[in-house]
Parts: sequence; C-alpha cells; structure tokens
Amino acid sequence: MSPSPVQPENLLTPSEVATLFRVDPKTVTRWARAGKLSSIRTLGGHRRYKESEVRELLDGLPQQRKVD
Repeated sequence: MSPSPVQPENLLTPSEVATLFRVDPKTVTRWARAGKLSSIRTLGGHRRYKESEVRELLDGLPQQRKVD
C-alpha cells in the first residue's frame, strides 16, 4: 500500500485575507512585514498566506458583539 499523497496547503491572496479580517489589503501586507503573519512569495513576487494559519488567527480573535 502506497502512502497517501500530501494535500497542498490552500493559499490565500492578500485581498482574501483582508476580507476575512475586514481590513484593507495593505494592512495584511504590513502584518506580514511586521512578522505577525507569515507569507509565501510566488515566482512573480506576490504574497500568499496559508489558509490554516489565517483561520487559526481568526479563531483567536474575540468575537464582536452584534449591534442592534
């Protein structure tokens, strides 16, 4: 029996991360430069973020209360 292939990590664009956190994409880039969020560079030099790490950070944020 051969080992199962490793699933590649889903990568998110700065815009996708920004949408999840409700911030501007430039803010996500600043977080990466500050070391708050790790990024991977594509061959074209664009940043991508591991979805698992982004979800982990999101889960650690306090929930906002709904305003009626």
